[in-house]
Amino acid sequence: MPAINSISAEKLSRLVGTPSCPAILDVRAGGAGLIPGAVRRSADDVARWGAAYQARAAIVLCRNGQEESPGVAAWLRHAGAQAEILEGGFEAWTGANRPIVNESVLPPRDEAGRTIWVTRCRPKVDRIACPWLIRRFVDPGAVFLFVAPAEVAGVAGRFGAAPFDVDGAFWTHRGALCTFDVMVEEFGLADLPALARLAIIVRGADTARPELAPQSAGLVAASLGLSRMHADDLEQLEAGMPLYDAFYRWCRDATDEVHDWVSHTPKARARA
Repeated sequence: MPAINSISAEKLSRLVGTPSCPAILDVRAGGAGLIPGAVRRSADDVARWGAAYQARAAIVLCRNGQEESPGVAAWLRHAGAQAEILEGGFEAWTGANRPIVNESVLPPRDEAGRTIWVTRCRPKVDRIACPWLIRRFVDPGAVFLFVAPAEVAGVAGRFGAAPFDVDGAFWTHRGALCTFDVMVEEFGLADLPALARLAIIVRGADTARPELAPQSAGLVAASLGLSRMHADDLEQLEAGMPLYDAFYRWCRDATDEVHDWVSHTPKARARA
């Protein structure tokens, strides 16, 4: 019988990557790897950081769902959060062969626990797709800095930011693959069929190969439209998040659907 105020790994997997996903809080005392979208928090310090989740939905996980997570979730509910625990904890997630984010490739986090990334200004495809991937599956609080190309290296060094989609960076094109492809692979998310499908669409759009997927041409058109609508790169990023949310959900749930126009015009009455 499921524990009170709990959620299964199966149900959580349907929420991961969507804008409606609750905050996922990993309070394990140790252990490598993260559930996609999860952030680490100390169970011992919940009285200090718990207030930040007031009026928010949160899922708390520990190693097996019976150690730190029940107490932390109870404290969060006391603080006004809608907190549940993950049934079976991290072990239930990995036991069901769910993906785990490879933390070893992430840049150092700042004092607030956020990763920081920097890239060239005036984004089009890859430089919106990659931030979407990071915020939905890797670090919901990630910071993105858009600067002139000549300033990327200096800003990266000054703020400990990871450069992406720039020549010479670790996070950039590799052969025929675009930066989005590289991130999906390096983060350990390539086994998610929807992301693998989306990666092909992004690659076709970003590398001028619309023949890779019929949807690539539409993604290019929407991306160029957003770049004309928004002079501010961060505003463009926020506007682009729902675009990639929609493409992801199509890749995950709707590839077999078709849409046909059906006339609802009443049939003409037969003459008497």
